[in-house]
Amino acid sequence: MSSVVHAVTFDCKDPYTLARFWSEVTGWPLGDDDSPGDPEAVVLPPKDSGGTPLLFIAVPEGKSVKNRIHLDLQPVDRSREAEVERLLELGATLVDDRRRPDGTGWAVMHDPEGNEFCVERSAAERARQSG
Repeated sequence: MSSVVHAVTFDCKDPYTLARFWSEVTGWPLGDDDSPGDPEAVVLPPKDSGGTPLLFIAVPEGKSVKNRIHLDLQPVDRSREAEVERLLELGATLVDDRRRPDGTGWAVMHDPEGNEFCVERSAAERARQSG
């Protein structure tokens, strides 16, 4: 018998605020009963999408070292560059630009609480380059 990933969980200071950021990033809604000040909040993928919920849990300590696991994002309906700009407007920070002149590579970013994530090329950008 095997297991499935039930949720990807983020420890954080402000679950509701961080969940709102990730809701904007993914386009997925917050849980119906999530409110500011709650000790946890969830971002729910569309039903039958196969996506995994993102769960945000309040912890007393702040982030102090690099994540040992992170999310890699692939834009669906825009270029990697446009997505990086959109995420910067939402409150993310660009921390390591690994984009290459030939269009390959990725951008390493932090969410508002310092959790690392990467933005890769869209499927359309990959197809153009390989085709």
